[in-house]
Amino acid sequence: MFRRALVPSFAVLAAALAASRASGEVVDVADNGFTIKITVAVPVDSSRAYATVVDGVSRWWDPEHTYSGDASNLSIEARPQGCFCEKLPAQGFVRHLTVINAMPGKLLRLEGGLGPLQGMAVSGIMTWTFKPADKGTTVEMRYAVGGYNPPGFKDLAPLVDSVLRGQLERYRHFLATGKP
Repeated sequence: MFRRALVPSFAVLAAALAASRASGEVVDVADNGFTIKITVAVPVDSSRAYATVVDGVSRWWDPEHTYSGDASNLSIEARPQGCFCEKLPAQGFVRHLTVINAMPGKLLRLEGGLGPLQGMAVSGIMTWTFKPADKGTTVEMRYAVGGYNPPGFKDLAPLVDSVLRGQLERYRHFLATGKP
């Protein structure tokens, strides 16, 4: 009797959690590139949502997806040609992306190839938009990648989507709970 009473409650909770998670999709994929779009709803205003991307990336980014294994080495400089960079030992670094447009609380646009894309003959544009919503902000991250990759992008696009969806889920969770 006790277990039956809990089953609907867990189902309702699971449905509510699924609705608040990062929703993502590969919008398109072709021989010369792909576009992904991921959307999350966060319970803060657009200024704070933006600031948490720019000033707080080291607090929510998954350290598994860094070169150093330590997200505290990440930073974003929201200025012309600013760097989404990672410090490495012995004064090394990785420039993950370059800031090309920053409108605090509204938009952040970066250029470059993340992770393995950096070593390919590709270019990417990552655009974050922040739109006020009833209970916070709707944040959309769109990443369009194009260029030369001999095997194409059909198998690569879903992998990039999965990794970035995980990052935005950590971001959303961080803003909701203070923990990624």
